[in-house]
Amino acid sequence: MASSTPQPPPSAAVFAVNGQRFELRGGDDPGATLLDFIRTRTRFTGPKLGCGEGGCGACVVLLSTYDAAADQVSHAAVSSCLTLVHGLHHCAVTTTEGLGNSRDGLHAVHARFAGFHASQCGFCTPGMCMSLAAALAGAEGKGSGPPPREGFSRLTSADAERAVVGNLCRCTGYRPIADACKSFAADVDLEDLGLNSFWKKGDAHVDKLPPYKEGSIGAFPEFLKAEIRASLRIDKCMSATVMAGSESSWHRPRSVEEYYRLIASDSVDGSGTKVVAGNTSSGVYREAEVYDRYIDLRDIPELNSVSKDSEGVQIGAATSISRVIEILRREGDDCKDVIFGKIADHMEKVSSHYVRNTATLGGNLVMAQRDEFPSDIATILLAAGSSVCIQVSSGKLNVTLDEFLEMPPCDYKTLLLSISVPHCTPDNVSSSAGAVNMTGDKTESSLLFETYRAALRPLGNAVAYLNCAFFAQISSDESSGSLILEKLNLAFGAFGTRHAIRGRDVEKYLVGKPISASVLLEACTVLKKSIVPKEGTTHSAYRSSLAVAFLFTFLYPMTKRNVKPARSARLNGHAASDTNGNPNCPPSADIDLSLKETNSVKSGLHNNDHILESCKQIVEISKDYLPVGIPAKKVGAELQASGEAVYVDDIPSPEGCLYGAFVYSTKPLAHVNSIELDPSLEQLKTVAVITVKDIPKGGGNFGANTIFGPEPLFGDPLTQCAGEPLGIVVAETRNFANIAAKRAVVNYSTETLDSPVLSIEEAVRRCSYFETPPFLLPQNVGDFSKGMEEADQKIYSAEVKLNSQYYFYMETQTALAIPDEDNCMVVYSSSQCPEAAQNNIATCLGLPCHNVRVITRRVGGGFGGKAVRSLPFSSATYRRRQGWLQSCC
Repeated sequence: MASSTPQPPPSAAVFAVNGQRFELRGGDDPGATLLDFIRTRTRFTGPKLGCGEGGCGACVVLLSTYDAAADQVSHAAVSSCLTLVHGLHHCAVTTTEGLGNSRDGLHAVHARFAGFHASQCGFCTPGMCMSLAAALAGAEGKGSGPPPREGFSRLTSADAERAVVGNLCRCTGYRPIADACKSFAADVDLEDLGLNSFWKKGDAHVDKLPPYKEGSIGAFPEFLKAEIRASLRIDKCMSATVMAGSESSWHRPRSVEEYYRLIASDSVDGSGTKVVAGNTSSGVYREAEVYDRYIDLRDIPELNSVSKDSEGVQIGAATSISRVIEILRREGDDCKDVIFGKIADHMEKVSSHYVRNTATLGGNLVMAQRDEFPSDIATILLAAGSSVCIQVSSGKLNVTLDEFLEMPPCDYKTLLLSISVPHCTPDNVSSSAGAVNMTGDKTESSLLFETYRAALRPLGNAVAYLNCAFFAQISSDESSGSLILEKLNLAFGAFGTRHAIRGRDVEKYLVGKPISASVLLEACTVLKKSIVPKEGTTHSAYRSSLAVAFLFTFLYPMTKRNVKPARSARLNGHAASDTNGNPNCPPSADIDLSLKETNSVKSGLHNNDHILESCKQIVEISKDYLPVGIPAKKVGAELQASGEAVYVDDIPSPEGCLYGAFVYSTKPLAHVNSIELDPSLEQLKTVAVITVKDIPKGGGNFGANTIFGPEPLFGDPLTQCAGEPLGIVVAETRNFANIAAKRAVVNYSTETLDSPVLSIEEAVRRCSYFETPPFLLPQNVGDFSKGMEEADQKIYSAEVKLNSQYYFYMETQTALAIPDEDNCMVVYSSSQCPEAAQNNIATCLGLPCHNVRVITRRVGGGFGGKAVRSLPFSSATYRRRQGWLQSCC
């Protein structure tokens, strides 16, 4: 029976946001992200623009898909700032507003975040809530057995902690956030949770928590289910789906053949076309181009297939990294593979869960091959002996991963189809193990595989200083009592080379030798000569020392004829190194395992399910000044959690609002001769470039007033430092403004100028000092000379170096200027000093202060970074030119 639901034309992309139906046509920008769409085309502002790189979690939403054949809904947290909205055909999106609100009723996630004091500035809180909501929905979808106790979920305490791994918070601290998450866990002891507004100490009970019921998150719209079922019949009669438009298009080929027919057509050219799957690469390499056409590979079955045989498992290149982790865990458990579980463990340290849910395995490897991306995944798969299948014009090629990485950079004419990861079990690894040695004694063989990484953060969006993975097949010679390396794969990456490489010199030296202390020492010497970062690599000596330390950590137990696996911290129920790749942080317990026991050891032998260190909060509350001192719920915390709290960038933009992006100097000291737009970006809807020449008569080049004197708004005609604002590109969209500003052409000259001062030492040598304000001059206290003479310990000379400070507020610097009557203006500014912003704007534009009204509703974190540093953004938000009015935000 035919469905009565009206069907959209094939050129439409249909999806839902919080249960509301939306449809895209060919005229819409194919490069628009889901975050842009939500914030500009819907009334929802819960997802926030933070880093724009998928690294902070402020933009996280819940993405739900429906499998009509199985009648199942799947949920995943995704980073909306990286997800292209045109790729969400037949998907449902839920933001924090879709869970509940203060008018119709808050969801338990919102209420518990507020009640456990897990929100301060609140800018990151909606993303936190959606990461937790995705974990709750995912656990419910995978749940088996009896339902959890009333008020709790199927999550464990460890699962609840991991739900927000990768969601950054600058001001709250993670203990109350973790407490809010763990309040949903079935195995939590409520008395262990910290201060909250639900109960007093010793009186904890689930009935006092806001109630949670399964099924309250991520309901898939019935109208969308009906359209999906109906589309299945239509799709069988269609070839590639194309969103066609006069200016742009979105292509979804259904086979490899269709893909190659598409790129061979006249409508597609390499420079204006982008091939995408998860699009998470835009978080690593910011977009500097505007593409006319996109080709989405995710509808090609061959790129999504997963198969296995006696040799190993073959995974389609468009498979998400999260799904790859699940596949490797399942296959590793089924066949007792030595390395599958450890590869999965390491993959969970790569990026954040909301990025891994859309990032693809093939995309990661292509970035490593083409863009010199320091990929952890390429390194560990290289050590595992993986291979890839690629499609080129001449046909399919099967090459080792090593050969693939050495190939010339791939373009859109080379398609990565699948990745093969071989089984590593004693049964399928050829060796001389089990053979008879010279004395007639039998040898035994064992396989070892370990991965390591060192990064600024052990989990989440942090590129490693060095990553490496080691695979070894060792045999035990009973007659000599030594261990011999029969096979060895040593892979190193991210240390300042084009891509991950094998340490072949070290492998050649070690294979066939009995492992002794002297052999290990020589191997480290050979490695240090082999792993040499290219010139200009930061921390090059540290990276080289890490390589040596990791190799030593791997091989040293063999010199003692035992294996000491690192203590593990389980991620999603599986182990990961507790040292997080830091050789200076040894395991808290050494477990000696004989070689005979090695093959039966699972990576999760020593479990520590929790990511966070355990702690106990003890707060003594004085009753002397009641009610002062009693823990109180933050006013507005529920509004922050539910996305109803309005920040500057959440204010609806007036009709005709323009967006501005600064052009920054790339020279520390230079004359600025001219600033022009890149002529190749004529298709961008840019309006103008505002420079110091456009400051109104009566105004001045005034950006901020600091304790060291005034700072200019624009570093023109002379730049004082790299990164100084030179002008503002104004465009019709934020994305266009950012791209045009990055591509702006600045003509510099350094004639008649001395070399810039780039260090404190150089400033001292050249007597280049700031004039110290009188109130900062040191005051004499006591007799300094006498104190030094009488001191027991004397420091005659010392040197202290302090690096630069990053304030790390989550909300970006933002201001919105709206023209008002009688030559007045209203400026909404995310500033900690609105009174200073008013004075700066008035001085810059030559207006009386009473003509400028500055409003600061709330600030999404500042910590001093939105005091003086925010003022240039406010000063640059308004101007008049040639009779038309312009406002920027």
